[in-house]
Formats: sequence, C-alpha cells, structure tokens
Amino acid sequence: MTRAGWHPTEQYLITPEKVQELFPLLNMDKVLAGLYNPGDGHIDPYSLTMALAAGARKYGAQLNYPVQVTNLNPRSDGTWEVETPLGIIQAKRIVNTAGFWARDIGKMIGLQHPLIPVHHQYVVTSTVPEVKALKTELPVIRDLEGSYYLRQERDGLLFGPYESEEKMKLQESWVTNGVPPGFGKELFESDLDRIMEHIEAAMEMVPVLRKADIVNTISGPITYSPDILPMVGPHQGVRNYWVAIGFGYGIIHAGGMGKYLSDWILEGEPPFDLIEVDPNRYGKWTTTQYTAAKARESYGFNNIVGYPKEERFAGRPTERTSGLYDLLKSRCSMGFHAGWEQPHWFYKPGDETGYKPSFRRTNWFEPVGREYKQVMEKVGVIDLSPFGKFKVKGTDSVKLLDHLFANVVPKVGSTNISHMLTPRGKVYAELTVSQLYPGEFMLVTGSGSELHDLRWIEEQITRGGYKVEIENMTDEMGVLSVAGPYARQVLQKLTNEDLSDASFKFLQCKNLKLSNIPVTAIRISYTGELGWELYHRKQDSVPLYNAIMEAGQKEGIDDFGTYALNTLRLEKGFRAWGAEMNCDTNPLEAGLEYFVKLNKAADFTGKQALKQIKEKGLQRRLVYLTLDTDNVDPEGNESVWHNGKVIGNTTSGCFSYGAQQSLAFAYVPMELSKVGQKLEVELLGKNYPATIIQEPLVLTEPTRMRLQRKGESPKM
Repeated sequence: MTRAGWHPTEQYLITPEKVQELFPLLNMDKVLAGLYNPGDGHIDPYSLTMALAAGARKYGAQLNYPVQVTNLNPRSDGTWEVETPLGIIQAKRIVNTAGFWARDIGKMIGLQHPLIPVHHQYVVTSTVPEVKALKTELPVIRDLEGSYYLRQERDGLLFGPYESEEKMKLQESWVTNGVPPGFGKELFESDLDRIMEHIEAAMEMVPVLRKADIVNTISGPITYSPDILPMVGPHQGVRNYWVAIGFGYGIIHAGGMGKYLSDWILEGEPPFDLIEVDPNRYGKWTTTQYTAAKARESYGFNNIVGYPKEERFAGRPTERTSGLYDLLKSRCSMGFHAGWEQPHWFYKPGDETGYKPSFRRTNWFEPVGREYKQVMEKVGVIDLSPFGKFKVKGTDSVKLLDHLFANVVPKVGSTNISHMLTPRGKVYAELTVSQLYPGEFMLVTGSGSELHDLRWIEEQITRGGYKVEIENMTDEMGVLSVAGPYARQVLQKLTNEDLSDASFKFLQCKNLKLSNIPVTAIRISYTGELGWELYHRKQDSVPLYNAIMEAGQKEGIDDFGTYALNTLRLEKGFRAWGAEMNCDTNPLEAGLEYFVKLNKAADFTGKQALKQIKEKGLQRRLVYLTLDTDNVDPEGNESVWHNGKVIGNTTSGCFSYGAQQSLAFAYVPMELSKVGQKLEVELLGKNYPATIIQEPLVLTEPTRMRLQRKGESPKM
C-alpha cells in the first residue's frame, strides 16, 4: 500500500465485511483484511492472441504460421536472415518471443538464455450450486498462506497452487535436449498428490470446494527465468537481436510489454524505466545449474512476504566471486549483486549473525552504525570488485566519449563522474570515467549495470563508426576501496608515491605499486570521505587486502560493507543510478546539473532535449528529507504526502547515524520543493513528519578541506 499511493493503479486495504461482500463463499474465521484491486480480471489467452493477430494483420503485419525457424544468420551490416522450410526471410532486426522455445532460438546464435520450464498445475471443478446462485462474478483471490489463486470458471471454480521448492517439478530435459519436436498444445501428466496440501488449504478457505467434483487437472509448461521476471529488450553482444522471453505469469504482462518493446524499437530508447527486466542482468555466470536452483526457489517463493533488503540464497555462490570471497565469507553477511557476493555488514563478537529480514530495524542496525563510525573516525576497507569495468582505447576514443557523455572528457590522469543520456534527455547510465593514458580510458559502472551500459556503448560505436576498442575487464579486475581520515596515512606506508593532497589531488588517477602490487589508484570515494579506489588484478586481491590491513593496525583499520556505504553516500547527498536517476528522470530534476555541460562543443546524445527541458522549466525535482520515525526507516518507493494527498515518492533512504534520524531522497512538485517545507512520508501504513533540508547533511572531505583552507568552519 505504501507504494500504491504514487502509482495510478487503484488498490485498497479492505475490512473483513467488505471482503465477505465481494466473495461471500469465504470461511471468514481466517480473514483479518484484504488487499483489493478493482481492475483485476481474467481473459482467455488464446482468444486474446487471435484478436491481436487480426488487428496486426489489419494494419499490414504479415503473419506466417505454423512456420519453424531452422536457423538464424547475422549479416555484417547488422541485418538478419531467418531460415525456414518455406524460404529465407530478410529482417532488420529479430525479436525472440518464442516462449518455451526461446532457449532453442538463442542457441542458434550461441546464446544460453537462462530459462527453464516449470510444471504448473491448476484444477477446474464442475458446477458448484453456491457459485451458480451468485448474481455477480467472484473476484480472483490469492491466498498467500495457502499459496494458491482461485477464481470463478463459468459456474464452477478454478484454482492453481504454487508448490514449495522441494515439491515443484522442472522439465530439465528440455534445457539440455531442447523442446521435443512437435510439442505444441500438449500437456504434462498431472500429479494431484504434489499439490494436496494446497487443495486442503483452499478447501478450508472456500468450504464449498469440499463438495465440488474436479473435472479437469491441467499441467503445462511455464517458462521461468531465475528471478521470475521476464527478459525484455535488446541483447548485449548481438546486433539487432531483441528478446521478450521468460514470462512466468504469461498473458498478464502482454499489453504492457508489447507496448514497451515496440516503443523502444521505434524511438531508440525505452519509454520508461524497467531495468528489472533487462535481459543483460544475466551473464556467463548464469549456468543451467544456477537457473534450475533459482527457478525452484522463485516458484516456491511466489506467495511469500517480500521484505526490504531481501536476500534469496539458492544457487549461491555462483562461479563469479571476488578474490576476497573465501577470506571474508564467514566474517560477514553477504549480499547478491549481479552474480557476485559482496559484504553487506561484518560480524563482531556478541552480534546476532545471519540474515534476519524485517520491516523494522533488525540485527544489522547496530553493526552498520559501528562501521559508519569506523569510516568517519578512523579508516575502513570495502570490497567493490562487483563494479562493471571497461577499457576503451583507439583513435576515436575521445570523440566517442564526448558524444556519449554529458560531461567533458577528463584530462590524462584525471577522473570524473559522467552520465549517458537518452535522446529524450533521460539518464541511461552513470559512470566514472578516467583517462589513464592519452586516448586510453577506464569506465566504471555499478554491478547491476555492467552489460546494460556496455550494450549501449557498443551500439553507439557501431552506429557512429568510431575507431575504438572496448574491453570488458569486470571479471579479471578486483577493486578495494580504502576510506576515512587515516586512509592516506595507511596507504602511504605501502608506496613511495607521494599521496599528499598536493601531489595526489581529489579525482586524480595514477598507476602505482602498493606493497609491490600494481594498482590503478583513483582518489575518489562513494563514502564522501578521504579515500582511494584501488583497481588491481583479481589474483592480487588477497595479498593487497592483507598488506593494507597489516599497514593499518596502528590506525585501527577495519572492514565495512555496502549498508554503511549507502548511509555514508546518502548523508553526503550523492545520487545513485537506479534510484535517484534512471530512464524516468532527467538529470536536471535529479540535481545533476554540475555534471551536465550544455555549453560543451560536442553535440552529445540528449543535449537538444535537455535544452528544451531547461527552457520549459521543471515540473518536479529531487529533494532531501529528514524524517521523525520510530524503529522504521525509508528504503525508497514510499508515498510522500502533503495536505492529505500523495504528491511524490521517495527514491532511497536510510537511518543517518550522524544526525540520529531517518534520511531520504524524494521527488516532489516544484511548488513543494523549498527548504523547510513540511511533508509526510508513509512507512508501514503510517505517515511520519518529514522536512526538506539543505543538502548535504555532511559535507564531503574535499569540500571540508577547501573551507578549512579558506578559514571557514565546515559542518560535519
């Protein structure tokens, strides 16, 4: 409900009386409340598909079926030849929408789409007199505890359960051997024993079911991706190959996804942000074993309660682990990031260890405060190896980056934060760009954006005919970040290179040796404190980490994880891609003007659109809020209220250990965006008072130093 407020879909929390009025056949002893979506319904997928096909034909689409695709040939100009028994079709682009054949299509061009068929069963009853007597059709119900859905089917009932991961069944032979030739509308053999506990739960909730006769048990394949979300959009590594596959819920996504995909193909950019379904969130690490383990878990978890900061443990770790994984795994709570394991927070004696999800502050709350203090007062080390890392070089490298990014191209030995915008001026990606040698760059992005960003860059290279090479270094390269007031003191013990502020300024990058290990060091830190990111060969991660920890004994060095990092970045007012900015936001409303150089000579992608946005004026903007809460903190996606109306949404949030209160970023209308404005943020069904404050809460270390040199006292 907290999210529903700022979305246009109607949704209500309703009383047992209202539940009974809508669905009079329920056993009300078990009902405390209901979540009601008036817009819900059901449709026959076959009839809908045929209606859409008729509409497409009417507007000039050519449909050929049944026609088998026997091969796909990519041509050097980016077009395709689609081979069929009836001849070859030439196509500018192809879209794989082949359902449970999607994997077989992918294999034709060397892709292993992480998809697996799941046996899903549903049961249909004969006429039930109590259902037949109803004046209006029953709404569909989902019973999360019993893990099933149930609805009216003519004068009877239909219900479908989701079994636990131990009981559910996968069709693994299709993954290894492909879909059997000729398989079409056939079904699998049903197995009522497998779903018996769910049938009993349904009978207890809807007692008329006990007397009903089962006339049909249907068991058929549903294609699952590891996280149940579909894969929709262009695919990295293959030109003009698009996918819309892995729809675990079938027809329900059809209208939205069809529009999303066709708009993107026509306009050259996604119409809105759906990073969750980006096919490039998977990679070489998504093996068949991983896909199977995850599909089992996801199917069994269909009806569980989803907590903030949720972790799911099946199929982990993948083969994609950082060099430090074995060293750190028993000392911390690990989180999953694009196949990697990354420390969320570290254990100390007396801590309640392990994963303890909650809607309120839980076992990590105090330890994260300890790590926050560690970085603010001493020095901390964090493993940032999951970053996406690319090397770009070639005669046109500067020209390419000038066209790709809204910021200027950094000079040799310098780093900056740069954004790739879409033609409509939305924020497609945020990267740090470093020019290591003349014409040779290192680009760094967040773990979840690696192939998403690489695909966009590769497409621009091809389109513009730029003479550059781009190499993905993500898996070969480790990253350690050292941050805090003693960071310089510790690292200086390991190198002859002068790390003083005069010699190694903020946002400079240098190749140097630490304890005789070659690293590319960038003076930058997402903590906003004094710090360096140290890029090195993955095999050097352990010796480098050990050398740093050894050198920092006197300074009281210690580990910190991504939860503390998130608090530190929020206190400094740093934005995060995917939260404060994405394909739904432009950089001006996100407060990124500093990084957008509208007056630079190059006509970068999105420049013209941004000029128009600036001229028209903004409708909303990102603001910085403090909240008065009790044992609950904002996470992002919560509704923001003013005068009894929802007027915006939070994008991320946390508890600020510095201010000892909750902190959040939120989008609100311009007229409500001034410092001092009082608002409310909805958390767990309660509105908490919030105030827009001047950002940031804590000045960054470089800013504090600058003010100190001028003789002003900086706010901490």
